[in-house]
Amino acid sequence: MMVVLERESLEPALVRTRHFKLPITLTAVVVLLGLLFALSPVTGQSVFRIGDGTSVALDDVRLPSAATTWVVWTIIVLLTAWTWVDAGLYRRPRLWLPIVYALLAVFAFLTWAAQDGGVVPVAGTLAGALSLSVPLVYGALAGVIGERGGVVNIAIEGQLLLGAFAAVLLSSVTHSPFVGLIGAMIGGVLVAFVLAAFSIRYLVDQIIVGVVLNVLVSGLTGFLYGALLAPNEAALNSAATFDKWPIPLLADIPVLGPVLFNQTFIVYLMYVIVALVSWGLYRTRWGLRLRSVGEHPQAADTVGIRVNPTRFWNVLLAGAIAGAGGAYFTLVSVPQFTKDMTAGLGFIALAAVIFGGWNPIRATLAALLFGFATNLQNLLTVLKTPIPSEFMLMLPYVVTILAVAGFAGQIKSPAADGKPYIKA
Repeated sequence: MMVVLERESLEPALVRTRHFKLPITLTAVVVLLGLLFALSPVTGQSVFRIGDGTSVALDDVRLPSAATTWVVWTIIVLLTAWTWVDAGLYRRPRLWLPIVYALLAVFAFLTWAAQDGGVVPVAGTLAGALSLSVPLVYGALAGVIGERGGVVNIAIEGQLLLGAFAAVLLSSVTHSPFVGLIGAMIGGVLVAFVLAAFSIRYLVDQIIVGVVLNVLVSGLTGFLYGALLAPNEAALNSAATFDKWPIPLLADIPVLGPVLFNQTFIVYLMYVIVALVSWGLYRTRWGLRLRSVGEHPQAADTVGIRVNPTRFWNVLLAGAIAGAGGAYFTLVSVPQFTKDMTAGLGFIALAAVIFGGWNPIRATLAALLFGFATNLQNLLTVLKTPIPSEFMLMLPYVVTILAVAGFAGQIKSPAADGKPYIKA
């Protein structure tokens, strides 16, 4: 009698996962917006001021507040339902959907806030959001470079703060904002050097080193401010700042022209750095080696890549970029240094790294989102909304928490991120 044995398949079983974080987050937001619109009825008209002072005159857009708010809210309800259907059918979240959802939700919220003839200056709001986002973008890029190489850069806050201090000091002494910018980059490199030395060379826990450095820089700059800058404010704490350089033709583009192309040198430098890091990380030998030591350092070592030196120099590069972001505080925003003036933005930049999936472009977009949320609290104060002022101060951090809670579980950090490499 012949017995036929069925051969077991050697193919691995396909594991299907439902992604519920995004629909849960969007549902929470849409419920909160619905309650807000229902408990505070919308009346009158909302005005969106499109004109921006360029040669092209654009009329204000006037919308019926109640009808516009509820129509847009209905659309985002349908988008939320779409995410639940995708989750039920084991589909991965669509990238465009949360972006469209966020734009519509913000539009509905601003329409509600500007009811009864309130005016939303579109160009001014975007310009303010970009201004507040610049240090976040620099910090996020520094975080991406560090963590792509396997080093968690918790010390972004300290790099921003020491960069701001060095920039105002050197710019005040030399009366040159460019010297201040170079000094800020050196300040960021100094913090990064300590981080790299202790975490890579001496194998100290990277998180602990980063936290200690933030506290150390905060105390050091606070002491130097009181002992050095405050008594000599005119000579040492009065920086020469960057002026705006409008780019011909591009600065005359309606709405976006003045926002993007009538900026200072540091903002234009940010555009260049974002482009270079985004291209270099995926298109050059530098980027390949950086990603290899962050994903699989043992394999990188076997093909001749020096893992720890590669990590070390890239942490210093990240520190220089973060230091340049710190220079924005004292060479563009205000010409003076104050104690702890970065106000925790380094940690928000780190959240942008996670939210952006350790990708330079996405991390930049996340930083712009958080900058917009920070600027939104100023706009809502001007519009005199009934929202308590305490919530206004919480708004950027609430947006950060919602963003990271809703998306961080769907992405993976570099495999060797935060893990020291000991050569066998």
